[in-house]
Amino acid sequence: MKDVVKSLYDNLIRFASSKGTASNAVFRELFPPMDILDQVQIAVLEERFGVEIHTTSLYEQALIHRSYLQVANTPHNRSNERLEFLGDSILGMVTAEYLFYNNRDVLEGELTKMRSWIVNKNSLAICAKALKLEEVLFLSYSAKQSLEKGNDGMLADALEAVIAAVYLDRGFDEVRRFIVEKLLPIMVKESLVHDTNYKSLLLEEVQGRGLGSPKYIVVNEEGPDHEKQFTVEVFVDDKSLGVGTGKNKKEAEQQAAEKALKVSTTKRRTKGNPQSET
Repeated sequence: MKDVVKSLYDNLIRFASSKGTASNAVFRELFPPMDILDQVQIAVLEERFGVEIHTTSLYEQALIHRSYLQVANTPHNRSNERLEFLGDSILGMVTAEYLFYNNRDVLEGELTKMRSWIVNKNSLAICAKALKLEEVLFLSYSAKQSLEKGNDGMLADALEAVIAAVYLDRGFDEVRRFIVEKLLPIMVKESLVHDTNYKSLLLEEVQGRGLGSPKYIVVNEEGPDHEKQFTVEVFVDDKSLGVGTGKNKKEAEQQAAEKALKVSTTKRRTKGNPQSET
């Protein structure tokens, strides 16, 4: 463990002293040019993103789904998963900043709920469709079929990777502008239309009845990586209240919570109205 901490510290020192620009050798190693985006495509992306692209290889990697690596069969290509990791954090931070300044009397717990309502796979996928990312994603044939069937998770992941690409290419001010001007208006509008967070509602319901917090357990997971189907069961005080399925764990959990909420509220109303039992 001590060696791991020392390695992290040494890397932190090197990172702090590095300029982190495209000329950096490590940067070039992480994002080698792939020449899969032509000038016409780059111009289209610049118009859709509202961002001037300086380092094309960043956006090439951001648009590569892992299934494409099997098709490309080139050892230097990388998928967008690492960029997705970074972009997710950047989006969360900018959204938190947006909520912090625009909801000055709202406490931390409510701000956290608001962020989860706004930033989720569904809203990300809707933003990705608005930017027409499906037209420029690099996928295998089977993954493309999955996308056409409605597996929007790939679009959401790609958009997070694009966010990271904008950040690494143009800096924080530019990625903040991209998120605030291009993405948040769509996300906020979507949250107003579909603002029901069944997990939060279920938590409030069971706590109000003096019960323990719901526990969500994945009971089944099937299908290939790019077309997973999850089944989640929710328990309250070791009693199963609902089962949900979805293309990701969050979607399955929401569906299970919705069913559990109906069961819980029905029981509460029945107890409060004895005549309903006759």
